[in-house]
Amino acid sequence: MTQDTTLLIVEDEPKIARLMDDYLTSHGYRVTTLGHGDEVLPWLAEHSPELILLDVMLPGKDGLTLCREIRNTWPAIAIIMVTAKVEEVDRLLGLELGADDYICKPFSPREVVARVKAVLRRSQALAEQSSPNHQRDAAAPVTLDEDGWQALANGQDLGLTAVEFQLLRVMMQSPGRIFSREQLMDHMYRDNRIVSERTVDSHIKKLRKKITEALPEQEIIRSVYGVGYKYQPEG
Repeated sequence: MTQDTTLLIVEDEPKIARLMDDYLTSHGYRVTTLGHGDEVLPWLAEHSPELILLDVMLPGKDGLTLCREIRNTWPAIAIIMVTAKVEEVDRLLGLELGADDYICKPFSPREVVARVKAVLRRSQALAEQSSPNHQRDAAAPVTLDEDGWQALANGQDLGLTAVEFQLLRVMMQSPGRIFSREQLMDHMYRDNRIVSERTVDSHIKKLRKKITEALPEQEIIRSVYGVGYKYQPEG
């Protein structure tokens, strides 16, 4: 499977780029590395990687700008942002760049491989769901009846409120993506009313309780400490 998977590493620190390249190549991926932001878009015009490991700080065009432009032109390519600053994580997620995940430096090569595998798995599942020939998976832990504003777990109505349904729907549209509390508030309250982040936590707590009652052995909505929440049923 990995022999047919092409990855692009965009990293201007040669030692880090070489480390990621060697480890991912040893796991069977086909890897290309670029060290300058201005090289990325021309390269993508000629090649089709499944995933990009994109450093935030780059010479030339920076990683944040590249992420936006890649998302607009090549939406199917998975993107993992790489940052040296933990405090940048909120920016990466809060700007709605469309990145699928992030890795903070310093990192272990094993972590990189694990993140790559997880993101590729989610991207493949999302692509299958988006296929016009896709049939709703009866084995999915939670399904949505958007016309009836119902969420079903094993066919059982979870009895969600309108706000809980909106929260779940937003997260289910992007499995694995981490949403900040601010992003979730924007989806919950379109009238721009002022609410605290604890309001989001309260709704998430109630939503998780209802899901757990129907699916006691599965964790569907996961917390990411200091960042937000994500819908990730697998694993």
